[in-house]
Amino acid sequence: MSQSRRNGLHGRVKVLLLALIVLLLISSITRFALASYEGEAVLLRPAMLARIMLTGTLYDLAAASWILIPFALSALAWGNGRIGRRGHAVTALLLYGAMVSALLFQSVAEGLFWNEFEARFNFIAVDYLVYTREVVGNIWQSYPIVPMLVGLVVVSLAVLAILARPVWRLAGSPAEPFRRRAAIFVPVLLLPALVWLALGDRPQEALGEPAAKELAGNGTYSLFRAFRNNDLSYARYYRVLSTDAANAELQEEWIEAGLKGRAPQVDNYTPRETVPDGPAQRRSIVLVSVESLGADYVGAFGSTKGLTPNLDALARDSLIFTNLYATGLRTVRGLEALSLSIPPTPGHAVPARTRNKGLDTLGSVLKAQGYDPLYLYGGYAWFDNMRDFFEGNGYTVIDRSAIASADIHHETIWGVADEDLFTLALREIDSRAASGKPVFAHIMTTSNHRPYTYPEGRVSIPSHSGRDGAVQYTDWALGHFMAEARAKPWFDNTIFVIVADHTSHGRGRIDLPPENYRIPLIIYAPGLIQPGSNDFVASQIDVAPTVLGMLNLPYRANFYGQDILRHGGGHQRAFFANYLTVGYMQDGLIVELAPQHRARVVEAASGNVLPPDDPRSIQLIKEAVSQYQAAAAYLEAKAQP
Repeated sequence: MSQSRRNGLHGRVKVLLLALIVLLLISSITRFALASYEGEAVLLRPAMLARIMLTGTLYDLAAASWILIPFALSALAWGNGRIGRRGHAVTALLLYGAMVSALLFQSVAEGLFWNEFEARFNFIAVDYLVYTREVVGNIWQSYPIVPMLVGLVVVSLAVLAILARPVWRLAGSPAEPFRRRAAIFVPVLLLPALVWLALGDRPQEALGEPAAKELAGNGTYSLFRAFRNNDLSYARYYRVLSTDAANAELQEEWIEAGLKGRAPQVDNYTPRETVPDGPAQRRSIVLVSVESLGADYVGAFGSTKGLTPNLDALARDSLIFTNLYATGLRTVRGLEALSLSIPPTPGHAVPARTRNKGLDTLGSVLKAQGYDPLYLYGGYAWFDNMRDFFEGNGYTVIDRSAIASADIHHETIWGVADEDLFTLALREIDSRAASGKPVFAHIMTTSNHRPYTYPEGRVSIPSHSGRDGAVQYTDWALGHFMAEARAKPWFDNTIFVIVADHTSHGRGRIDLPPENYRIPLIIYAPGLIQPGSNDFVASQIDVAPTVLGMLNLPYRANFYGQDILRHGGGHQRAFFANYLTVGYMQDGLIVELAPQHRARVVEAASGNVLPPDDPRSIQLIKEAVSQYQAAAAYLEAKAQP
């Protein structure tokens, strides 16, 4: 073989290898920056940091298997003539420019995503690619985008200036004949398939520490995985029991809770009938699901920040539930739990799925009782598929489009200020209550969300100062809403339910830290409901059965929740999920169910994992599996497009 041919082969391979080195370097710097920003001492200890970086390199190589395909195709396609060498050199420079710019942009995007969700890209990021208006608008309103973009351009050009000369020289060197190039670069084209089949999540899972597992990921690879795992079949990817065993376990839990009749089943979706003990009370219901309001922000639930004087005053005259847990980390999960009374099955929350209609919801149950169910949202309800879901399950949807611009005091990309949403709600309830028909109004707020802006002068913390100010404003808006509602003729015959959709926290000590899911639940109806405090461990899916139980309303529905007041003491448990892991908490122990049929039980307080042969572990896993298996089977059988 001639010297020129050896050099040509060497040059084109070096173009590929140099691109790989640049990719690994940018990815490693991003990983170290995120670890430093996280600020946990355990992550920066040499041994742990080395494990994170080494495992991360594995996922960086997986991402590289995709990113290097254009480089391999270019090396394969351009020939060895003068035009071919020049064409390869120009193409290589363009590819380097695109790669460096994209990787640096991704690093910044990952930083913003990490700041919001304490995670690498996941299916939330996939959803955000769909709802670009809200996402781009939120980023624009929350961060100094223009300086950031200018900085990205400057850094990208600086990196390209350093790389331009060696890339041009290597890419323009002589090339081997096509057959020999194919022997080298065609295998590169096959690497993504090999990686996709062989890698999986096990190297990350081996790190144990939740933050370490996230840091070891790669943004590009994680995004590809999220696309693939957006709709997961529970029966295929998660642990299951035989149908008979699951049904028997569900019935035992039903009896333990003191419930009568048939429990939810894996193979029977006939709606279950709930018969009350006393006469039905046809009272209106106003359910306010508050954006991102963790229990740790509310004084009545233990906060010392003093941000919620109105809610605290309301709580003193209400029945409050101090151990209620959200089912997820996003609004759409909260809406799913509050409306469907169902555990958070893997993948998309039900409202965001294509098959999401014809299901039993709190709205459809109340509609059958003669109620007028409303879903009121301060933004545009096509976001997160809200309109499609609620209209397909018994509600009338009223959103931002029903508010005249002249009536808006302030709005962000997510929606109008909470006070304007509450004004809309009062107007809609007034018009319907006048007919004598009981109303069910589910109101979803938005102000307690980044960019944390609201009308000036309402509260002591200036707008755009952070979450504390947004919480204080939301509390003010709720107080103003309740003051106006008290003057309405329908007030004395209405139950007000105030609950969060989720908390503002994400990852913690373990995959599913219960403190990051604890939310307030306040039920207020002076003269109708005795004030007090209920400390039973319960879940967001229990809110609907509890409210219906308070009114003694009979109903038929496939609800998986239980009336906390009547049955919550006999079987105290909570359901919650993050991105792929679904959980079940009972007696201070948390069952984690994950893809590849993984299941384990963790002590909530210590994070210690119970041995798989521990009798408590065996029993709790059976309970958790039966619940999720039945819920997933119901959705698969009954949900309509």
